[in-house]
Amino acid sequence: MTRSLLLQNANIYLGSGRFARSLLAVDGVIRAVGSDEAMAACAPAGVEVLNAEGRTAVPAFNDSHCHLLMLGRALEDIRLHGTSGIADLKARVRRYIAERRPAPGTVLHGMGWNQDYFEDERRLPTAADLDEAAPGYPLVLERACGHILVASTAAMRLAGITNETAPLPGGAIDRDGEGRATGIFRENACAQVMRILPAPTLDSDRRALQAALRHAAACGVGSAHSMDVRGGNWRDVLALYRSVLEETPSLRVNHQCCFMEENELADFLAAGNRTGTVAGHAMNRVGPLKLFVDGSLGARTALLRASYADDPTTSGIGTIEPDMLSRLVTRAVRGGMQSTIHAIGDGAIERVLNAYEPFCRGGENPMRLGIVHVQITDRPLLERMAAMGVLAYIQPIFLHYDMHVVCDRVGRALAASSYAFKTMLELGIPTSLGTDCPVEDLNAIDNLYCAVNRRDLSGDSEGQPDGFFANEKLSIEEAVDAYTAGSAFASFEENRKGRLLPGHVADIALLSQDIFSIDPLALRTTTVDRTIVDGRTVFVRE
Repeated sequence: MTRSLLLQNANIYLGSGRFARSLLAVDGVIRAVGSDEAMAACAPAGVEVLNAEGRTAVPAFNDSHCHLLMLGRALEDIRLHGTSGIADLKARVRRYIAERRPAPGTVLHGMGWNQDYFEDERRLPTAADLDEAAPGYPLVLERACGHILVASTAAMRLAGITNETAPLPGGAIDRDGEGRATGIFRENACAQVMRILPAPTLDSDRRALQAALRHAAACGVGSAHSMDVRGGNWRDVLALYRSVLEETPSLRVNHQCCFMEENELADFLAAGNRTGTVAGHAMNRVGPLKLFVDGSLGARTALLRASYADDPTTSGIGTIEPDMLSRLVTRAVRGGMQSTIHAIGDGAIERVLNAYEPFCRGGENPMRLGIVHVQITDRPLLERMAAMGVLAYIQPIFLHYDMHVVCDRVGRALAASSYAFKTMLELGIPTSLGTDCPVEDLNAIDNLYCAVNRRDLSGDSEGQPDGFFANEKLSIEEAVDAYTAGSAFASFEENRKGRLLPGHVADIALLSQDIFSIDPLALRTTTVDRTIVDGRTVFVRE
């Protein structure tokens, strides 16, 4: 049976300052846009009529890098985002135990703390802190970035970690002056502790993914590039998504697939998986190979070309050797699989470009190879990206935290050419927006706010009155386009989604106010009032 939708009395963003009043979609695809009268005249019998009451319609947001299953799981764990200090962290752990009453010896997990926000003691928590908060419990708490964790003594004992345990390559285990493990693990060494976490069940992961999809719909997100597929679990994860999306087709998913071992990637390709492969449901598609080259700026594990300005003993951690990086990229490209790689520091970005160089000759990048984050850059590095046609997957919401530490970490001169969103567009670098949730929230409005204002969510801009290095601000049109059409380009879908134009899918976010005319500083007063995916309403604000 044919489904049709007539959206009327709306402020419909078409791109480049162009707007329409009405939109007609049939079977989830936009057929025409124009005036209310013209669209009503060509609407079929039985059309669903939706009066937008003057609301602004934009393409549903397309988050170009996130972790949906991790987000859903995090909703059941100890929530540590916004933790104000060591004392608050301990209090949240105690409250979780008091409310949930886990059996003694149960492995507990939480995520979201950030020591740079601590008001009492600005330091990393340690095993001693966790032992005091949860005596006897194996407790693992990840920093917000996911690149550092702290484990209790019971957790280390369960994981077989002793004072003599060596970290995995590309990782580090912190020790005190007497050589004892402090409970702090960095980068690849985190896996040595994370293995004690109980394997999620199919039922728990179904609930987690359903919760994540509901949250995405409430944020106006209609598509997401989610990194949940990994070596060893890819069949189960693709099957989970297929099953949930068959029941609730509310989100189009492109999987960023992490295979850090050649044999795992080879098995995945041998099973017929390629970028664009439909995994059992039209909304469940294989995307690029996802690799990690470094860590995070906040943890000082992002790989820099020089030492950290506030810690000359380190330049970060490279999590994969250049030779292995090149071999994996080569195998992926030859197997018909796109690649996008986590690289935050300028040293990491340089390594990625070196690995991509053989496949980006003469400015041509047919596989649309990309870099996720692209934070610490200078002009020559960005110019090299542009000359190669390499894609940038950026997260403006990271400025909420990073603007307060980046000058300390890398020096003001390098900070001034970093998070260079405007420069990327001016150089012609294909750019898309995401949030990296649950590192930050999936909230699209907050992400836009940081992109166009270069301020944190409280309005602070580190003493720079016009915004943090205001020359790198995006206009609201540029930010929305990167968040929609730009993200669609990253998945080879620019001809079918990312614009509210004929032939594109009817994925729409209805906003409470005209974000294209209001003061950008008032952007956070905007709400997503309705989300439409495939011509069907999947969220209505009550």
